[in-house]
Amino acid sequence: MTSHDLANLVGFCGTACIIFAYGYATRQDRPNPFVQHGVNLLGAALLTISLLFNMNPASFVLEFFWAAIAIWGLVKAFRNRSSNP
Repeated sequence: MTSHDLANLVGFCGTACIIFAYGYATRQDRPNPFVQHGVNLLGAALLTISLLFNMNPASFVLEFFWAAIAIWGLVKAFRNRSSNP
């Protein structure tokens, strides 16, 4: 297996994470924000790793914002959890 094959495999795992998170958020009436945003962040990270081997600038920018929004969601979830014991 070449490094490009491994990068593609990592990218497909990232894609699977993002698809799972979207399906999870759509299916659940009250999705757990730690699952939703955590899996989205993992997906963005894996896709970013893949993009380091097969660069696509537009996708790289998309993953940056995807990760930033996921981190924002996680921060909000942590703040809400600490204010609502």
